[in-house]
Amino acid sequence: MPVEPGTADHLAQVLSHVIAPSFLLGAVAGFVSIMFTRMTHILDRLRNLNAIPDQGDTRSPLKADIPRLGRRARLMNKAIFLSVCSGIVATLLIVLAFASAYVGIQHIWGAAILFMVSLLLLGAALVVFAIEVRIALADYDHH
Repeated sequence: MPVEPGTADHLAQVLSHVIAPSFLLGAVAGFVSIMFTRMTHILDRLRNLNAIPDQGDTRSPLKADIPRLGRRARLMNKAIFLSVCSGIVATLLIVLAFASAYVGIQHIWGAAILFMVSLLLLGAALVVFAIEVRIALADYDHH
């Protein structure tokens, strides 16, 4: 049964509707933190490999890993970007829900669309992250 817009019941309904996007926002923040840490390790390894001379050093063959690390860094950058976009959409959803309650209109369809967009962006970020993890487990890391 629809609740009358602009009432206390409508505000209570809005609060119950923004719980899931709020949890999603927290999950995105944690995920981004994990990915930034991973990105930092990739970039540190790239810097260390780039500091090795091209020839005459026993570690020079390790430089063959640079293209793979570059690809991993690009994938991590894309996954972080998609996750941040997901967080932005979730934030817009929460703002829309409260703004619609303030002006006294129903928010359910706009909220549903924004929630789906946010989840799709997060899902895309997870797929890109999975690809990066798969690349990270290549033979290079086991020698």
